[in-house]
Amino acid sequence: MEKVKKILIPVISALLAAVLTFCVTCAVFAKKFGGTTAAENTDYDAAKLSEIQGLIDKYFIGDVDPDIMSDALAAGMIEGLGDRWSYYISAEDYDAYVESVENAYVGIGVTISLVNEADKGFTVTDVTPDSPAYEAGIVVGDMITGVEGESTVELGMTETKNRVRGEEGTDVRLTILHDGEEKELTITRKTVKTVNVTSEMMDGDIAYIKIRNFEKNCADDTIKCIEDVQAQGARGIVFDVRFNPGGLKSELVTLLDYILPEGPLFRSESYDGREDVDYSDAACIDLPMTVLVNGDSYSAAEFFAAALQEYGVAKVVGTQTCGKGYYQTCMQLSDGSAINISIGKYFTPNGVSLVDVGITPDEVMELSDEDYANLYYGKIPLEDDVQAQKAADLLRQ
Repeated sequence: MEKVKKILIPVISALLAAVLTFCVTCAVFAKKFGGTTAAENTDYDAAKLSEIQGLIDKYFIGDVDPDIMSDALAAGMIEGLGDRWSYYISAEDYDAYVESVENAYVGIGVTISLVNEADKGFTVTDVTPDSPAYEAGIVVGDMITGVEGESTVELGMTETKNRVRGEEGTDVRLTILHDGEEKELTITRKTVKTVNVTSEMMDGDIAYIKIRNFEKNCADDTIKCIEDVQAQGARGIVFDVRFNPGGLKSELVTLLDYILPEGPLFRSESYDGREDVDYSDAACIDLPMTVLVNGDSYSAAEFFAAALQEYGVAKVVGTQTCGKGYYQTCMQLSDGSAINISIGKYFTPNGVSLVDVGITPDEVMELSDEDYANLYYGKIPLEDDVQAQKAADLLRQ
């Protein structure tokens, strides 16, 4: 992707052909919801793009990378839909997208971030238990300053992640800054399962279950946590879906079916007008519950809270959620890139759309910007988390 070369007419012709194909495909979806489709403006779009290309070829003084131009063109089309939930995924980022959905990847098991601009590397903010990094002794707060002898600062975040990841069973040599001292570590990569759900007991036999996303294995992992805390004598459960970006409908419905009594769960209307309803059976959890939410509780996360709230089995604590009511599908393109676009609407068990509204907590508790950020980065322990403690207090009453 770093190569730079003059863009050629055949390349642009191929891009235009891809645009026309995409416009025709979009017509199938847009027609169902009304409004002007991309296909209806195909001649105009093609002529405009050709005109721009002609001006670039004649006047632009610099060099252009055709791969970057292709990604920008595709991303612009999706952005032009005006839907905040639809997006373009480059071929370079597609594997990472799949890994996020699978809640597993091949690597060493760390999460890194740039804490300060002046840092010599990227700070480890999370280490997955039983991962290669964990076994090698890497801990939160360590800094990765080099990969295979190259500076991580010079490589940048994306390339550092690419270099650390690789094929299972292969080695990667890292330079780690630990307690002010640098050391070299050679670590063997393996498949790392993301820890998606965790649980712990709070005072008064109240269980706290943190659900980080609703991607693959979420339902099974959450159900296991519920069974574990019940075995420990939990008399109430606090579910935390703050900063949860959502995930798969199948995982959401499976978990709701386990928790809720008999009745409707998930109502949807697809692009072709088909309406579906998923139902729960009579088996359910007989424990008082609360759910923690905030403005970064998206999609399946806010739906989870809404369903428990509508059934009257849980009170919701926190701040107003984001308000998402469309579901998406990911379609991979011929060059390895993909588009993730909204293809249907969904509604709560009571038939309510959350679009641009979200859900209002039963107990609204605002946080300062500083506390909100510290909560996101895991810098507030559970005993000092005022929202979580309020959710637990409601269960103790």
